[in-house]
Amino acid sequence: MTLRVLAYATVGLAPVEGYLAAVNPHLGKVAPALLIAVWLVVRVRQRQLPRPTPLHAVLALLAVMVAATAAIHSPGAFTAEYTLRWLPFLVITAVLADVACREVPIRGLLLAMATGATAAGIGALYSLIIGGEARAGGPQTDPNDLAYFLVAAIPLLFLAGKASRQRVAAAIGGAVLVAGAMATFSRGGALGLTAAVGWLAARRVLPWRALAATASVVALLGLATLQFAGPQIERAVQEKSFIAASNVDTRELRWQAAARMVAEEPVWGVGPGGFREAYAAESHNAEIDEQTPVAHNMYLEVAAELGLPGFTLFASVIGIAGVASERTIRLRALSSPGRTEAIAIQASLLAVLVASTFLSEQYYLPLWSLAALAVAAEIRARREDRERSSADACSARDQ
Repeated sequence: MTLRVLAYATVGLAPVEGYLAAVNPHLGKVAPALLIAVWLVVRVRQRQLPRPTPLHAVLALLAVMVAATAAIHSPGAFTAEYTLRWLPFLVITAVLADVACREVPIRGLLLAMATGATAAGIGALYSLIIGGEARAGGPQTDPNDLAYFLVAAIPLLFLAGKASRQRVAAAIGGAVLVAGAMATFSRGGALGLTAAVGWLAARRVLPWRALAATASVVALLGLATLQFAGPQIERAVQEKSFIAASNVDTRELRWQAAARMVAEEPVWGVGPGGFREAYAAESHNAEIDEQTPVAHNMYLEVAAELGLPGFTLFASVIGIAGVASERTIRLRALSSPGRTEAIAIQASLLAVLVASTFLSEQYYLPLWSLAALAVAAEIRARREDRERSSADACSARDQ
């Protein structure tokens, strides 16, 4: 029971970590730290090792690679800080994969992620309508990061039960998430949402009634927002239009700088956090007002900082998650809830990957938790398939 609560808290509180940090800078780290500690105690008492999977092997190798490149670039101004950001995500991914295939229901974890993101969506709308912000930030300082959390959670709402109350709650939650994502004016978030919805439609798990209900609620929210916060919306649109062209130019500069770093240091990279430190020199001070930015492209930034071997391991985590979710779909019957879970994980992961083309999101939990749950879902599906085959064999022998 304790593992379940802590696992739910870990994934559910991640979208609102900014609110927790406002209370105490370390408050958001309490649930993950307790989850890891309790998991260790439980496994020692049970005398069980984590179930070995390719994901665990890749995570271990990636941890070694992060530590190695950090040691090589240890004098870096951001090396220690970013190394300490990398390693907890690798550990929590391994822990979530283990508890999700044993003690904690995958559906519960996915709904906890959606619930936390919905709370963040409410915060986004509040910050825009009541707080008067030009772009909704809510619990995240960067609206783009908030959009990342929101669009990643939208496919998970399709896991709500068939009861009318659950469907209504899912439609309202979906409307809040979509409206909150729109309020961030994040183009990367919009592309991620488009990709997720397209994937759900292609896999035929997107009920048109649910889509219509969500669209209706979003429209009502939009009309209410225009009624009560028309000037703020107009100002936000004007500001976003003004900076849109500048954003394109600056991101192109950063991507080019990251690509040059990869070419110059293809094996060991520039170290964790090295992009921020080396950007000014590599770009020849192309941005006078921003000397230590992020790359705004997860793939280029990881390749620049960890080198091509490190990037290969990072990409392998994503690849393993994709393959595992597809295997789960093939193992599950068409009407099985587990099949819907796997497709929802795929759609959320696709939203994350598309949005991360324009954002540096390797230091946020959705990518890692979705990879863990994809692997855990396959393990559960294979175990249930073996149990079913064994039961059928016993039944045949009895007959």
